[in-house]
Amino acid sequence: MPKPPAGGSLSVPPAARTIAALPGAGSTAVWQGAIASLCMAVGGLGVGWMASGSSLIRVPFFIVLRDNPVLVFLSTALVVFGGLLLVRAWLRLDQRVQDWGAVDPKVTVRVAALWCAPLMLTFPLFSRDVYAYIGQGRLMAAGLDPYVNGISALNNYHNLGPDSMWTEAPTPYGPLFLWIEQGIVGLSGGSLEIAFLLFRIVAALGVVLCAVAVIGLSKHFGLDPSKTLWLTVANPLFVINFIASIHNDALMLGLLLVGLLAAVRRRPVLAVVLVTASIGVKPITVLALPFIGLIWAGKGAGWGRRIARWAGTAAISLALLTIAGAVSGFWFGWVPAMATPGTVWIWYAPFGLLSVVAGWLTQIAGGDPDFVAVIIKRLGTIIGVVAAAWLIVRGGTEKVMLRMALAFAAVVVTAPMIQPWYITWLMALFALVGVSGGRPQLAYYVVTVFFTVIALTDQLDVFEWIPLVVVRSVAIVLSVAFVAYMVLWDWKTRILFAPLIPSRRGA
Repeated sequence: MPKPPAGGSLSVPPAARTIAALPGAGSTAVWQGAIASLCMAVGGLGVGWMASGSSLIRVPFFIVLRDNPVLVFLSTALVVFGGLLLVRAWLRLDQRVQDWGAVDPKVTVRVAALWCAPLMLTFPLFSRDVYAYIGQGRLMAAGLDPYVNGISALNNYHNLGPDSMWTEAPTPYGPLFLWIEQGIVGLSGGSLEIAFLLFRIVAALGVVLCAVAVIGLSKHFGLDPSKTLWLTVANPLFVINFIASIHNDALMLGLLLVGLLAAVRRRPVLAVVLVTASIGVKPITVLALPFIGLIWAGKGAGWGRRIARWAGTAAISLALLTIAGAVSGFWFGWVPAMATPGTVWIWYAPFGLLSVVAGWLTQIAGGDPDFVAVIIKRLGTIIGVVAAAWLIVRGGTEKVMLRMALAFAAVVVTAPMIQPWYITWLMALFALVGVSGGRPQLAYYVVTVFFTVIALTDQLDVFEWIPLVVVRSVAIVLSVAFVAYMVLWDWKTRILFAPLIPSRRGA
């Protein structure tokens, strides 16, 4: 199939150019995704997170929308329907395009932008972390150390809207993100709405960095850039967790990926600087530095050269982080603060579930359940770190992207808490290893559906006099029904999940 033109005349709207540039019948899926995002954005006005200190909380429109149970349930339905319709649109886009090699990467980027655009202007969905960012920025502005103080150190902190977990806990973020938090709080002039919109712009910039890096890395590794963009930037988990939920993981991942791009283009110092900037957002990406050192060492490098490059990588990064710590005055306070997320657990995290079950059994036996739970969580962390270290030292540049993806996966899977946005890191890294179809692509389908449902049914902002359990039950029932439809009855999408469904034919 001949390659379609990447654009049209300047008088044609970008959305129309995107549709026209897609081969086959991809336009239907694109518009379906745009409608899905619009549904989520509209529903988010009713059940997205609004802080009690918001200037909009007394606006009659929002009072009616959030005070009326019928409208709250309708908003919930719109959010759930939109989220899973977006998943269906994503699946159908791949089916309709078929040959991603015929699609200019810019077109796939425009599709992702079209799906993200409606969500830029709604309240934060599925997470209150952005309000924690605002509170931490106010701590910085007040001259308080966010690695020592929780948001509760601020007057009237409850009006800022953060999750209660963050009111007493120190921030686990690096110095770069602290400065971003402080800068946005200063620019917002005290407005919570302006602040979270600015954070959303930062998240969108992170997605842009991801797109640039994915295109460059795909070409370097001989992958189809448009297909890889479909797996990552246009994936519903990226749209939901980075744009709708406004997680700083977008910037963290964007800086990490452009750092990897610099590394494979033989610009090792720039690569270390960019990955260190990623560490300055969320320190988990320190795990990438040894792999940057391996790429720097080059193919066939012996142990002496590898160790020298690891030392050089560590020295550059440590020097930059030391300078950042000295300028902020907080030094390496983020190191002990990194343990904060490990105090919680979730049922689908193996070591999180195991810690709770073991603690319960210990309590029945008359022992200390908290002690046992902590031991199991620490054991999971140790296993993850050891596995990552083994993947670092077991080879040179051979399959370096695969080993790095597996190292991150080891750390994530052995954690007691696995958030949906953590999965975006793994999806990006494994996509750059190469996903051509079969079981790997089926895994992307399943993971995308599962964690989209987790997000849609997890956190919704509902006034306390409206029964939250009923609202969440509505979200769960609608999600299960929509997923069942896609997997079992929709003749267009069920074929994708057929390997998971036992044959109905007799023996």
